[in-house]
Order: sequence, then structure tokens, then C-alpha cells
Amino acid sequence: MKLVVAIIQPFRLDEVRDALTAAGVSGMTLTEVKGFGHQKGHAEIYRGAEYVTSFVPKIKIEVAVPASRVDAVAEAIMKSAFTGQIGDGKIFIMSVDRTLRIRTGEMDEAAL
Repeated sequence: MKLVVAIIQPFRLDEVRDALTAAGVSGMTLTEVKGFGHQKGHAEIYRGAEYVTSFVPKIKIEVAVPASRVDAVAEAIMKSAFTGQIGDGKIFIMSVDRTLRIRTGEMDEAAL
């Protein structure tokens, strides 16, 4: 099994969720995060004063999938999160050693 972690632009969330649902993903974890990379932050105006922040709001999506479906899931995220601008995000794919469903005790792919 694999854990697919995607960092995307917040305004692309609905498109990514729809693409993942169409790809057969039945659940995901979502976290609002902040970070920076090539975007190098941005300027904001608060109560009339301009200030520069180096951290940009992003959305982190985590999806556990069988290894056979990881390419389809990553492709769905890439296509739906793409804008062509700096800051579109990144996808990380990691191995998952074991998965347990707490309620039923199911393990690994049965627990998804």
C-alpha cells in the first residue's frame, strides 16, 4: 500500500476532490497548512498596512491506496490541481507498512 500526500492550492480543492472520487478514492484526510517554496511568499494588506509573509496557505491531502492504483491517483491529482503557475504544489508517495481499521480490526487493503 502507498500513502499519497499532495500539497495543493486551496482554490483547487473541489476539482481535486472530484477527480479523486472519479478515480475511485473513497476517503481522504485534509489539512490546512502553510509553507513556502518557489513562490517566496506574498504581500498582504492588513488594516491599511502592507506586510510580507513568507508562508503561503496550502491544502495537504493524504490518501492511502493500493500500490496498483497509485499512478492513477497521482495522475488525477496532477491533472486537477494544475494551473501552470508557480505554487501548484507537489505530490509525495510513501510506502505504508500496515493499515488497521479500529472499528472492525480489518487489516491492510481491507481496511481502506
